Amino acid sequence: MSIIRGQIVDLHQGRIFPGEIQMEGDRITAIRPLDEAPQQYILPGFVDAHIHIESSMLVPYEFARIALCHGTVATISDPHEIANVLGVDGVRYMIDNAREAKLKFHFGAPSCVPATSFETAGATIDSAAIEDMLQWPDIHYLAEMMNYPGVLFKDEEVMKKLAAAKRIGKPIDGHAPGLRGDQAAQYAAAGITTDHECFTLEEALDKLACGMKILIREGSAAKNYGALHSLLKTHPSEVMFCSDDKHPDDLLLGHIDELVRRSLRQGYELFDVLRAACIHPVEHYNMKVGTLRTGDLADFIIVDNLEDFKVQATYINGEEVVKAGQSVLGGREHPHQNNFDIGPVSASAFSVKEGYSAPVIHAIDGELITEKLAHEYQVTDGFIQSDTEADILKIVVVNRYQEVPPAIGFIHNFGIKDGAIASTVAHDSHNIICVGSSDEYIAQAVNLLVASKGGLSAVNAKTSKHIPLPVAGLMSDQPAQVIGEAYGEIDALAKEMGCGLRAPYMTLSFMALLVIPKIKLSDKGMFDAEAFAFY
Repeated sequence: MSIIRGQIVDLHQGRIFPGEIQMEGDRITAIRPLDEAPQQYILPGFVDAHIHIESSMLVPYEFARIALCHGTVATISDPHEIANVLGVDGVRYMIDNAREAKLKFHFGAPSCVPATSFETAGATIDSAAIEDMLQWPDIHYLAEMMNYPGVLFKDEEVMKKLAAAKRIGKPIDGHAPGLRGDQAAQYAAAGITTDHECFTLEEALDKLACGMKILIREGSAAKNYGALHSLLKTHPSEVMFCSDDKHPDDLLLGHIDELVRRSLRQGYELFDVLRAACIHPVEHYNMKVGTLRTGDLADFIIVDNLEDFKVQATYINGEEVVKAGQSVLGGREHPHQNNFDIGPVSASAFSVKEGYSAPVIHAIDGELITEKLAHEYQVTDGFIQSDTEADILKIVVVNRYQEVPPAIGFIHNFGIKDGAIASTVAHDSHNIICVGSSDEYIAQAVNLLVASKGGLSAVNAKTSKHIPLPVAGLMSDQPAQVIGEAYGEIDALAKEMGCGLRAPYMTLSFMALLVIPKIKLSDKGMFDAEAFAFY
């Protein structure tokens, strides 16, 4: 038996009192008020209500080593990134790697692998595989149903996946950017209970009216907190916090604790903020996470005060896994698993003949959505070139799974004057995506990734940088501090080349995501994400 004393933050009854917590094994056996206790605050741990661990470029174990220090005790984790590369085996990899990580990863069954039929992924997970996965003890929900047109038009495979989750009794996550009115109501009526893609308050209110919960997202690329935070006052019981995608340099600085601090600075009520961060995900997803009640699993954090929330200790199942702000998890080696089968590509493969007429992708800083931009292309000797003066750069997607010609288009707002950046973190099929000022730079950046079978690269006339991601071309086998520092350096190089985006690689990674409007590039060509058709 062990006892911890401090100021107990009771989120269920909305009170703070001096007291002690008694633990035996993995459970809280008693919570008792005291006349006085140390000035440290004991409260339930934070929960990320929707995240793709792969986007941290860390395997689950390494993610946990840093997230636990920020007071995160659990996540709702959709492994569809690795699933699009490795299929069901990729999901198993994530579960196996997380087993000794202490943090409570609640993985879902990826509902959209591939995300669409208009791209080439490394695997397919059909409705039969989904039904099987939903019965695994380590799979807790049906992950985000990105194919919202399939829901609206009652696609047979989509409906089978939804039916399987309902039959087994597991929650269904949503993903329907811009969907409103009758269509939002139809989407919710299919059994979909959440959405993390709202980018306007009006859209969120529409979905709340349909009975959906809203996940307020603030990640490395998509930042919707500014549009949605007023829901903490108007609909405090219907919201949760999530990051969706969190790059390693950002994760070193903070996680859900950042949103808690920010919300309190905005003046929102303490208990409303903490319930969104700690309680609502646990209740909605039936998570195996304690929330600081007698009989609960002993999952909680101790912080120095209720303004900064600097984590002193994190407990999982009664075990202190963060002491004095430092993780007790030791370093370890991680196996590599991948799916990459192409050779080097020549610069000539990226030439575009005169006559190309598709619109330009206009990338929006801090958003996953894009706009269409009409442009009169610059032609030299019968070929269309990047126009750095107008910031119209070439964007390419190279199929990593088979040798086929690359898809080529043009993009605005990356700002690169001399060089190229490339990545195999390219949602959702994770082919190679690259933006550059010349075909030669593009070929150099792409071939660095071909040589390592996945990662991030940046090249210009003076230098090049490269981060290998040997696990599925998505994740490093290194600790957060190592990959976070390397990511910070390559991010800085992209910005030195003229890119003004806050997160160049994160924004780049979403330029092939066809399920987000309005225009994207897949390995098969430029795609109108509103008409769901190629140009």
